[in-house]
Parts: sequence; structure tokens; C-alpha cells
Amino acid sequence: MTLIAIPAYLSTADANFEADFTARLHWSAEADAGIEGVVANILRDVQARGDAAVLEYTNRFDGLNATSVDALELTQTELKTAFDAIPADQRDALQAAAKRVRSYHEAQKKANGESWSYRDADGTLLGQKVTPLDRVGIYVPGGKATYPSSVLMNALPAHVAGVSEIIMVVPTPRGEKNLMVLAAAYIAGVTRAFTIGGAQAVAALAYGTATIPKVDKITGPGNAYVAAAKRRVFGTVGIDMIAGPSEILVIADGSTPPDWVAMDLFSQAEHDELAQSILLCPDADYIAQVQASITRLLPDMPRAAIIAKSLNDRGALILTRSMDEACAISNRIAPEHLEISSTDPHRWEPLLKHAGAIFLGAFTSESLGDYCAGPNHVLPTSGTARFSSPLGVYDFQKRSSLIEVSEAGAQTLGKIASVLAHGEGLQAHARAAEMRLK
Repeated sequence: MTLIAIPAYLSTADANFEADFTARLHWSAEADAGIEGVVANILRDVQARGDAAVLEYTNRFDGLNATSVDALELTQTELKTAFDAIPADQRDALQAAAKRVRSYHEAQKKANGESWSYRDADGTLLGQKVTPLDRVGIYVPGGKATYPSSVLMNALPAHVAGVSEIIMVVPTPRGEKNLMVLAAAYIAGVTRAFTIGGAQAVAALAYGTATIPKVDKITGPGNAYVAAAKRRVFGTVGIDMIAGPSEILVIADGSTPPDWVAMDLFSQAEHDELAQSILLCPDADYIAQVQASITRLLPDMPRAAIIAKSLNDRGALILTRSMDEACAISNRIAPEHLEISSTDPHRWEPLLKHAGAIFLGAFTSESLGDYCAGPNHVLPTSGTARFSSPLGVYDFQKRSSLIEVSEAGAQTLGKIASVLAHGEGLQAHARAAEMRLK
């Protein structure tokens, strides 16, 4: 059977564009009620029974026969053995990517991740103390696909931030361990690693068990059960974000080879059927060329069925009146990945306010950012780039305010606090400040 992928063709000049555009963008982040119920039961069970529940669910869902959670922990020797066992080109690629990711996040830390303070004229000290989290958990997918790059992107910024312990969980269905994932954990300095996944892994990290330590924050993508579990444990621990389907938006001026743009659209569509790939372009002839490239290139793709469904159900090729209008529409979408495929990308970049990551120029494929450019590939999805940021060093640090009031400062501040506290009816607050007045 020949697979056909025909993304919706929209034009901003059409009278019904707004309705069609809104319908194409729609995706509900609400978890399925059945998933929520299953996840709630797993979380309660792991919280109550700890290791026994983790073992039971892991054996059931991943088809294992482990006798204890201890048996599911990967030793540092195993990680090093995996690193030594993978082909030299994979070792070199992982190490090169890790070096770039680490360098980028070290620069990020230097830019705004330091403590600071100053003193008023009366000697009062005010400032902020920046400290790393003690222990974080990183979730690495291991079901339909395996992602060693996710290990680097989650563990390295935590390492750079100064986190003492990084606990990795990764499902291994039927006991199949991906050596590149284990090698990446070795390179990235993962402290402990367990071959568990799903909601039970999130619960174990959030609540702790006899074997798996409780963490302060959980980061990393997963399936709908993982996302639902992260949503439920937020507050007990921190989380990075609730990730939706992957997205790419390409703004093109018609100067890039259409095959390149078609493949960039494929690069996100191949993740899963719900992924979204959109092209915005003011040149109708070029859009037709991209569609022709999609049709010609699709049959040769190993994940052609997934790509076809994604593009047919959620893809769009949108004809705009101008590049300026394309930028305005992009800001409305606030995509996870945004490519400016133009001869002069820096002309358009100042107009773009909302995107997880912006890729400038025809040679900057989104896939380079996924693996080895350096910036983090854990990005806000589903329009949340309007108020969220990529994963970074700052996600593994916290800030404590520093206040040291001098005796002279207490005379001024005490009077102000007294008035405000009495106004709020909090007399003990007022008295505490007044006792320090001369």
C-alpha cells in the first residue's frame, strides 16, 4: 500500500483561515480519565508498598522476572562496559555532543547562576544565595524508542549546576538494554541508574523506597502515563514540565532546497502520530515544491507510516501574505522548534518572541539542536513557550534571599514594618520589629 502524506493547505487570505488554523492547532493536554485512574493507583501503591510495588509493576509492564529492585540497578561498571562496547564512532559522537552540551551549560551558569549581594549605606546586606538541588531524578524513555541524547540533555546541566546525586530511571522492556543510553549515562556522570519506567518509576523517585532514593526534582520526557504521574507528584517534588507532542514550525522564504524543508518536517513527524509539522511561506510555488518533496521522499523513510499520519492529521502548509505575517503567526503558535529557513534569518529573528528554540538559516537543521549543537533539547511544547523556557542549569538550582539588617537599618525598617503589620492586624509582627527600635 502506498503511503500518502498531504498536510492541510491553508492560506491566510482565505475567509475561513482562522477557523481552519485553530482547528489544526488544537490538541488537548488533558490526560485520559482511564490513564489518570491507573496512574493514581500506581502512585498510591508505590507510596504504600515501596520496592514491592515497583518490582511488581516493572515485571508486569516490561515483561521482566526480576526478584528485587536491587537487581534492576545498573552499576557504574555496567555503564563503563556499555561505553566500551559500543562502536568507536558512537563513543566519539556521544563524547563530542557531551562536550558541547556541557560547554553551553557552563556558559549559561556563568551568565546568571551566581550568588550576589550588596550593602545599603546603613550597613544592611541584601542579596541572593544560589545553591544546587541535592538530588534529582531523570526519566529516559526506553519503550518505542531510546534516546541517549536525552541522558546528556538532562544529566549534564544538573551536573554543571552542582547537583550531588543524579538518579536515572529507564525502562528496559523484555530486559533489552540500550548500550548507547548506558554509555551516555557513564559520560554524563549519572550517579545511580535503575531499569524501571512508567508511573511506578516516577512514584519511586517522588516518594522514595528502600532501594530508590527520594529526589527533589524529576525531569525528562515520557509517555502519557509518565506525564500524568509527573503532574500528580508535582508539589511533593519539582518537575521540569508536562511535555506534549513534538512540534516544528518552519518559516521559509523559498530560498532553501525544498527537500531540506520536507525532511525537517519529517524529523518531528517521525516522533509520533500526534507530532505537528507546519510550514509558513509567502511563496505558493515553493509550497507546492515542498509538497512534491514530501510525496517523493516519504516512501524511503523507515517510519513512513508514522510520518504520514502525523502530517495528514496535524501537519499544515500555510501560504502567508508576507514573511512579516509568517512571523506574527509563529508568535501565536509559540512552537517548540522554530526554523527560519531564509537567506537573511537575522532580519526576521527580532520579530519572533515565542519559541522553545530558534534555528537560524538553511544549514541549521533542527536535528543538530536535538543532538549536539549544545543548547538543551528539552523544550516547552503546546504553546507553553509563551511563558516557559528550555531546560537549563537554572532548573537545577534554587535561590535563597539573604537579609542582614544592621542596627541602624532596623531603626528605619522597623518603623515601616510596624505600621504595615498593625494595618494587617498582626500585632506580633509589629512588636517583633518594635522591640529592636531604640
